[in-house]
Amino acid sequence: MATISVNNVSKIYGDTVALDDVSFEISDGEFVVLLGPSGAGKSTLLRILNGLTTPTEGTVEFNGQPIDSMPTSNVGMVFQMHYLVEGLSAYKNTLSGALSRSSTFGSLLNRFGEEDKQMALEALDTVGLLEEAEQRASSMSGGQQQRVGIARALTQNPDLLLADEPVASLDPKAAQDVMEYMRRAAVDRNLTSIVSLHQVNIAREFGDRFIGLNEGELIFNGDREDLTMDVVDRIYYGEESAENDEGIQHI
Repeated sequence: MATISVNNVSKIYGDTVALDDVSFEISDGEFVVLLGPSGAGKSTLLRILNGLTTPTEGTVEFNGQPIDSMPTSNVGMVFQMHYLVEGLSAYKNTLSGALSRSSTFGSLLNRFGEEDKQMALEALDTVGLLEEAEQRASSMSGGQQQRVGIARALTQNPDLLLADEPVASLDPKAAQDVMEYMRRAAVDRNLTSIVSLHQVNIAREFGDRFIGLNEGELIFNGDREDLTMDVVDRIYYGEESAENDEGIQHI
């Protein structure tokens, strides 16, 4: 059974159609990349998957249950801006990912159990920052800060990891590093992951499967070998494919 099932989902804001009758399924452990130009509906889709936005029409299920009924800790989120507390260490920022599992009283006092502390250290190790655990976030590079953001999401111990343009503000080397660590975390933990990207070259390198959106419509749903430049043009520019590529799902 698919881990995630998106069924005829539409989202309308006033006169703007952000998503238009979108349907697809994602299997357990897949690393899926969302592609599309600005305004294509990628962020809206991620917000629906994160339970932050309700579809105007359609349903989303995770393991057979409505996704909005999942505990918030089950979905980890990595943002374009890392939103770290720059005066705190990498470790303390990472440990904050466990707040959703703490009692209200414990959260106010920043009291965490040994299991949470160990999980934070393991998450920092996963993203290659264990030796920098006590370094202040403010003194870290942009790529390192984003990796701390990934570690914080992993400390939630989520069943689903979402990332909205996590490397958009990074230089090519830092972007490559961040994606390598995110992919490693997904593989090591068999963690279903959905990552929104603009950079097609990076997407091709790290994605198992690709979902292309344009003006809220699902344009492509396929694997790397089917993501031809012809298809990329259709995703980003809405141009009709010059070839009839067999095996590509055009919707």
